[in-house]
Amino acid sequence: MNPFDYMQWGADWAWGVPLIALNVVIHVFCLALFTQKVEHALHGFKSHRHFVPAFAAVVGVAVIFVTALHIVEAAVWAAAYRIIGAIADNKSAMLYSLGALTTYGHDDIHLEGQWQMMGALEALNGMLLFGLTTAFLFAMIQRVWPTAKR
Repeated sequence: MNPFDYMQWGADWAWGVPLIALNVVIHVFCLALFTQKVEHALHGFKSHRHFVPAFAAVVGVAVIFVTALHIVEAAVWAAAYRIIGAIADNKSAMLYSLGALTTYGHDDIHLEGQWQMMGALEALNGMLLFGLTTAFLFAMIQRVWPTAKR
């Protein structure tokens, strides 16, 4: 490979890096709002008898919430793929985006050649977002669980 071939990926980086930043901002903002809601919702459950079922339900809702959040973030990437013409239709763009974000991949759907680095950048974004999600769920459990002992 020619060492100067990376210059051909300038548009990928120009689209990919701001999309990563946008998705991280969306993710952190939504997780912060959700954390406030969780703490407020569980504040009234101080007795251990009522706290555990409420906490389990809240964690279940949190998992659904972060799943929906990841879907929205994949849709942001899918919209970008459609805007730049890297993928021909919305369904394929979303399927590719979810595959790239989760690093699952998909055999039948590929980006146009000049946009392939953007798929790798989306996979990087997915790793960052899933890391933030894991940290959020762990922190939520660490912050909320001790209230059951009061």
